[in-house]
Amino acid sequence: MLTIHFFEFSPIAENTYVLYNESGDCLIIDPGCYHQAEEQQLKSFITTTKLTPKQLLNTHCHLDHVFGNRFVHETWGLPLYLHLAEKIVLDYAPEAGRRWNLPFKSYEGPLHYFKGGDIIRLGEDELQVIEAPGHSPGHVCFYCEKQAFLIGGDVLFRRSIGRTDLPGGNHQQLLNSIRQKLFVLPDEVRVYPGHGESTTIGFEKRSNPFLQ
Repeated sequence: MLTIHFFEFSPIAENTYVLYNESGDCLIIDPGCYHQAEEQQLKSFITTTKLTPKQLLNTHCHLDHVFGNRFVHETWGLPLYLHLAEKIVLDYAPEAGRRWNLPFKSYEGPLHYFKGGDIIRLGEDELQVIEAPGHSPGHVCFYCEKQAFLIGGDVLFRRSIGRTDLPGGNHQQLLNSIRQKLFVLPDEVRVYPGHGESTTIGFEKRSNPFLQ
C-alpha cells in the first residue's frame, strides 16, 4: 500500500509528491524544491522516515515541476523518467526560469521515457501511466487503481483546469484529455494535483465550470 506525502515548494507553490510503501521504498514525483531550505526539507523527510528513493518521475517538465530534478539526481543517483514529448519542454526550462526571474541549474543526467499504458512498479504497488496532453505536449498522470488515486500534475484542479497559454499548450486537447482519459475513471478516485488541494473525479464532473 502506498502512502502519499506532499510538499508545497517554490514561489510558484508547486506540489511535490513522495509515494512510499511499507518496505520504505519511495518514488519522487515532480520535485519542485527551489531554495536550498526546500531541498533540505525533502532530504530530511526521506532520511527521517528512513525511505529509499527508487525512481524520479515528472508528470511534465514546466520549470516549477523540475526545479529539484538535479538535486534528487545528485543526492540519490536517480535518473529522470518522463514522456518523450516533454524533452523539448525540459530543454526550455532554464530559459523559462530566466524569463520568470527564477534562474536554476537544470538536470543534465540520463533520460528514460515512458508512454501511456506503462506501469510504474514500487514493490507490489503499481501506477499506470495515463497520457493527458494539453497543458503540455507530453503530460502524463499516474493512476493507482488499487487505492483509487491519481497524481494528476497540472491537468485537473479543484474546480479548474491547467493553463494552456504556455508553449505547447492546447486548450481543446486538454479538455479532451480530461473527458476521455480522466472522467472515465471511477467517481471516487482522488486527484492529487500539481497545485492546490486535492479533489475527486466525481466532484469535478459535477462542479468544474470548465467542463460543464
